[in-house]
Amino acid sequence: MKKFLLSLFALLTGLSAGAASGKIVTDSLRSAILDSQVKFNVYLPNGYAESGRSYPVIYLLHGLYGNYTDWMNRGGMKPVADELITSGEMREAVIVMPNAGHADAHNEWNGYFNMPGWSYEDFFFKEFIPTVEKRYRIIADKGHRAVMGLSMGGGGSTVYCQRHPDMFSSCYAMSAWLDNEPNAVSKNTNPQDKLGIVCQSVCDHSTLRFMDNASPEVLEQLRTVEWFFDCGDDDGLMLLSVNLHLKMKAAGIHSELRVRNGAHTWEYWHTALRTAFPFASRNFQP
Repeated sequence: MKKFLLSLFALLTGLSAGAASGKIVTDSLRSAILDSQVKFNVYLPNGYAESGRSYPVIYLLHGLYGNYTDWMNRGGMKPVADELITSGEMREAVIVMPNAGHADAHNEWNGYFNMPGWSYEDFFFKEFIPTVEKRYRIIADKGHRAVMGLSMGGGGSTVYCQRHPDMFSSCYAMSAWLDNEPNAVSKNTNPQDKLGIVCQSVCDHSTLRFMDNASPEVLEQLRTVEWFFDCGDDDGLMLLSVNLHLKMKAAGIHSELRVRNGAHTWEYWHTALRTAFPFASRNFQP
């Protein structure tokens, strides 16, 4: 068994060594809207510094209790991107991992939506995207911009595309927190408990209720986005993805749905990237 494991390790490291290696840099910007310095990670494909070219961009969002380092440290996104680009399954792209959270969700702000004291959606669209797409060589248009994320970030990705369909070519939502019924909102009576506010914001931004209330004009705009929902069969959020997919299908909006073996885990989200990155890539304009 030991010899087998050593051989397997050698094979895997050999495969990784054959992939052109991109680079992850940590950056930050000062937000007037959030009144704070906001850090973020950026994956730059191999050859970015020398090429002089501009690239499509993927915004990769983390989940509740997480931060901008999660996809690098826990999700293993870099080797996946390196391998997919080397194999030709994915176009070279800049991948941006913003910060919208903190491990102490009860006392620190989390979330991708506007809520009292935390106008993150305003920050994301008015400050973050414009700054990032000027600072890095990014093709700054809908046809070359995608958004995806896990759990809270999957819900954030979906809401962003519902509310800003002119901004993104595709949305890939993993194990997405797409709704929060009022009886599931935190009952903590402490007005300083920020987790309760985040839970309420997810309820207020229900993606399912959005579909129920969408006008024909809005539905037509949603058809300009490519949608993909990916959730494990042992995930408590699975039915939200299934129900949203069915609502889109009934409204004549094409979306992909995958229910795979798995739960609400990093193992699941790491493997999801192997579908998510090529999906975004296929839906970029030439």
